[in-house]
Amino acid sequence: MRTSDFWRLMDDEFGPAYSRTLAQTLHLSGLGDRTPAGALQAGADPKAVWLAVCEMQDVPEYRRLGRDVKPR
Repeated sequence: MRTSDFWRLMDDEFGPAYSRTLAQTLHLSGLGDRTPAGALQAGADPKAVWLAVCEMQDVPEYRRLGRDVKPR
């Protein structure tokens, strides 16, 4: 997963404004008590960060792959 995919999933799940706030304030115990933004800046795998956010925020498994996007 690329960092851009991480942000797309965050925006789809939490909305563009709240996703940025959440990324700066939510501390993920599974990633060294870093915030999602801090973990990404430290070089953490975006997929691992996304899954940690999903666990902390109780995102149902069926929504963890993001919304379906129709091809152009």
